[in-house]
Amino acid sequence: MLSQATGGPLTLALIGAGKAGRSLAAAAIKAGHRVVLEDVLPSRLREALDEIPTEGMPGSLETVTTVEDAVREADLAIDFVPDELESKLEIVCMVDRMAPPKTILCIHTGTLSVSDLANCTYRADRCIGASFSTNDVAIMRGMKTSDQTTALVENFFRSCSATVSVSEEAAVAL
Repeated sequence: MLSQATGGPLTLALIGAGKAGRSLAAAAIKAGHRVVLEDVLPSRLREALDEIPTEGMPGSLETVTTVEDAVREADLAIDFVPDELESKLEIVCMVDRMAPPKTILCIHTGTLSVSDLANCTYRADRCIGASFSTNDVAIMRGMKTSDQTTALVENFFRSCSATVSVSEEAAVAL
């Protein structure tokens, strides 16, 4: 997996250390990526450190308690907050404000419009949606998502041994 700038592993910010966030963190570490796992609950971060094997793995794991610390050097940020409009809007705006311009924002959603959320940022071309089930990842391109963003996210999930499908978000006619 190539990072945007160096050709090396990605620095991945995972926002939320629940079961899904921990599962992706483990796969990313196994694939050789640097993972910065964020959660506001220290107990979830302790669980992550206990559950995720890092010894002998090509990647690394760091835990933090603020979104700002998580996204500071991120190539790719993926949120695992509840799939509710207010929660997503808050985290999308926070990541957009705190992450460097290079950071791609992958919005974990199965119900919300990636394009609508992306339009609330200064990086709509670097916003993409994804939904997960076991080893399958469905990537949803927003209306402004760039080909480069899609390729990087697709390659990241493939590096984690996921089966990936990519689709375009359908425009809504009013």
